[in-house]
Formats: sequence, structure tokens, C-alpha cells
Amino acid sequence: MKEEHIVTGVESETAGTGQKDTRNSGPGRLLIAVYGVFALSATARAGYQIATKFAEAPLAHLLSAFAAVVYIVATISLAKPGRTWFKVSLAAVLVELIGVLVVGAMSLFDPVAFPHDTVWSVFGRGYGFVPLVLPILGLLWLNRRRPSDSPSRA
Repeated sequence: MKEEHIVTGVESETAGTGQKDTRNSGPGRLLIAVYGVFALSATARAGYQIATKFAEAPLAHLLSAFAAVVYIVATISLAKPGRTWFKVSLAAVLVELIGVLVVGAMSLFDPVAFPHDTVWSVFGRGYGFVPLVLPILGLLWLNRRRPSDSPSRA
């Protein structure tokens, strides 16, 4: 008898294939843990910046808050099984990559616009460039753990 686990209305096995959703096992657990640390870190940083220094650099502080939301969504969606959560994970990690590339470039080319650093400033230099590497690793992991019944890559 095949055991099925229901989590928020989504089966943990990909539909009809009998293949387990394994994004949250093995190295995926480490990836989720790192995303969790960044979710906490970015949230704390943004909260502090907004509460104490918002007027000095509103764009930078709002971008820190946006990064925190992206990390929270990525953490939760990577931990949840199912095709829908896979899509949410993919979207969150892509937004993160675009964010770190755009904010990283903007902070280099227009430092006046960023008088205070964000998580993504200078491609995450303040965090050892982990914000630049993390979405790349996330996308590689998601590609390896793509549900087999999802639409093919175009």
C-alpha cells in the first residue's frame, strides 16, 4: 500500500509518478537552514534599520526588508513538498538572484543611492558574498529536484 502524506492539501509525492518530493532532504536541508539564517538575519537588519535610520537611507532599508521577505518565502517554500511549493521556491530564488544582481550593480555604480548597505549591496559583500552564491545553489538544487510532472524546461 502506497503511503501518501498530505501537507496543506498538496501530496508529498509527485502526481501519479510515485516519486517522492525530496527538495527538503539531504543537502536540501542545509540549503533550507542557510535560507532560514538569512531570513532571520535580513529581518533583524531591516527591522533595526527601519526603526532607527529609515530617514537616512529609505531605499536601502526598504530593499533590506524586501530581501527579508524573499528569504522567508524561499525558506518556507523549499521546506514544503509539492509542485505548487516548487514553483513558489523557483520564483523566490529567481527574484533573489535578480535582486542581488541589480542591487549589487546599483550599489557599485551609484553608491550615493545606497548610503547604507543592504543584504544585497555589492553582491552581498557584507555577508561574504553568500547572497550571490545562495540563489545559484538554490537554482541548481531546484533543477535537480524538479517534480517530474512539471512542465518541461523551455
